[in-house]
Amino acid sequence: MTTFNDFGLHADINRALAAKDYTQPTPIQTQAIPPLMKGRDLCGIAQTGTGKTAGFSLPSIHHLLTYPHRANPRSCRMLVLAPTRELAAQIAQSCRDYGRFTKLSVSTVFGGVPINKQIRDLSGGVDILVATPGRLLDLIDQRALRMDDVEIFVLDEADQMMDMGFIHSLRRIAKLLPSRRQNLFFSATMPKEIAGLADQFLNDPVTVSVAPQATTAEKIRQYSTFVEQKEKQALLTAVIGREDIDRALIFTRTKHGADRVVRHLAGAKIKAMAIHGNKSQSQRTQALQAFRSGEIKLLVATDIAARGIDVSGVSHVINFEIPNVPEQYVHRIGRTARAGAEGKAISFIAPDERTYMRDIERVTRTKSEPMPLPENFSELVRNLPKPVQPPRDTGSKGRNPQRQREDAHRQRDGGQRAAGHRDGGQPRGDRGPRREVPAADDQPQRKRRFRPRNKSVGAHKGAVKRVG
Repeated sequence: MTTFNDFGLHADINRALAAKDYTQPTPIQTQAIPPLMKGRDLCGIAQTGTGKTAGFSLPSIHHLLTYPHRANPRSCRMLVLAPTRELAAQIAQSCRDYGRFTKLSVSTVFGGVPINKQIRDLSGGVDILVATPGRLLDLIDQRALRMDDVEIFVLDEADQMMDMGFIHSLRRIAKLLPSRRQNLFFSATMPKEIAGLADQFLNDPVTVSVAPQATTAEKIRQYSTFVEQKEKQALLTAVIGREDIDRALIFTRTKHGADRVVRHLAGAKIKAMAIHGNKSQSQRTQALQAFRSGEIKLLVATDIAARGIDVSGVSHVINFEIPNVPEQYVHRIGRTARAGAEGKAISFIAPDERTYMRDIERVTRTKSEPMPLPENFSELVRNLPKPVQPPRDTGSKGRNPQRQREDAHRQRDGGQRAAGHRDGGQPRGDRGPRREVPAADDQPQRKRRFRPRNKSVGAHKGAVKRVG
């Protein structure tokens, strides 16, 4: 049986692993760590929850300790790119845990928070930088960060990066990186588009895979029930009442849908919180901490916001709305049944979502068990409590209308403009439910152009006469 001591990791790393009581590596760690210790590029196909963060961070920290030198100002030695703020924060914390007995510095940069503090943190250089693509490019454009000293480059959740529209940002970042570097590329799925992206970053890579592509965990019991869309809230309330839930993630397709579910649950005296791109960074952090601590058992999320949620003890995943992409279903239910535990996934299927569920079953090669509606379901629908309405915002009275509009835009995008992406929206002619286009969680900030006002005579609107 392989143990972490067999890899020949630096003594300070083994000490940190012992402090966390980690002894036996996961399958992807067993496959990935040896070639990474030799400096090889790696392409890893693995879902979240398989231990891939330790799989790439442990050998990378070993390299930084084996070849010690101080990072140059405004530069980093190791760069990790993640699609969402939550995942970036989680990876950074793992690196801090594994390097707790070393002097390595770890910084995180992402949107939704002031950039000036991040500029100060990077001014002296850092060993490990975990970033989202948009804020990284903002810092590069402001000359607060250089890429020419990167020794190790990690691209995590590559398939989600593509879904969120980061492809152009990734290609730009790739051109800024030095040619001599070690590259680590991770994705839960490997369609042709992702394989093409991998070819741009990797050089003669070792490929490791811990599970067949687009498969679901064996210890997840999957159930589904057919229900009208307008009756889903009553079914959710009934399921929460009868299931033995430790923690449950409830997925919706849209941000407004997530808030609507929370308001209905509040009307039924059921405590829940929502996490999505419209929430500020402090609101998202507060909701995630409450979920982790057990203060709330129900967290309602969109697919994008759920990236990076690595919480132990999630006993249930409830698909309030079915995703239109089979791989997204795999990501969702993979939030339960972690570390060998069992889990349950329950899907509510409206008539216009049946084609989505057939696609999911075909791709995952599994079929969910039917879950009957409660015997008194009609009565539950009739007696469904009214949703609790959010308090009216009265704090903006008397404020500048332009400032109010700007604040609304910032609140809508979670602190970042979404560069053409938004929840909902689909090609015309699709008669199914609105096709979910994930909202980019962190895009580069656009510079505002200064346009001088033309004060010349006749420049005002309507002053120019038509001739002829």
